[in-house]
Amino acid sequence: MIELSHVVIALTKGLTHREDDEPLWQALLDHQAKVREYVAVMGLELLLDEAEGYAYLRQRPPEEGVAPLPRIVARRPLSYPVSLLLALLRKRLAEFDARSGDARLVMHRDEIVDLVRIFMPESGNEVRQLDKLDGHIKKVVELGFLRPLRDSEDKFEVQRILKSFVDAQWLDDFDQRLADYRKHAQQEAP
Repeated sequence: MIELSHVVIALTKGLTHREDDEPLWQALLDHQAKVREYVAVMGLELLLDEAEGYAYLRQRPPEEGVAPLPRIVARRPLSYPVSLLLALLRKRLAEFDARSGDARLVMHRDEIVDLVRIFMPESGNEVRQLDKLDGHIKKVVELGFLRPLRDSEDKFEVQRILKSFVDAQWLDDFDQRLADYRKHAQQEAP
């Protein structure tokens, strides 16, 4: 049996996915109330989506009139291309959910590159630009929003946790954000 401390430690390290460790996931569900109580002392809150099969910790917003606690969960500033990639993947996930009954959105590397390429400044060195885009894809994998498929290194599953980071309100403003990204790309062009 997995103890509460194992569950909390796993959550402090980052995302916890049901499919990665079924016994840990079950322990999280069994101890959910205790986990919430335990992490609340540290100024954190548990975000758990049973249907999608993921959980993570987030810093609680400070209460009015109470001195804020030091940050435990680090904020990670994202580069323009990584932010753009996340936005485009989230939009693709929303379109996929609206059209398809499948649970998993799987994309080939070339599809992901094509999504982003139109927003990137023109480059005389195609190979260098592809290397940069591969680096951005790798960063999104590290953040936990894409997962490489075991049977292919060029196919990725878009993780549903992306929906909690890029929400519906943000998607409503997506067209304006894309216009901003296009403008940014034109400013970076040589």
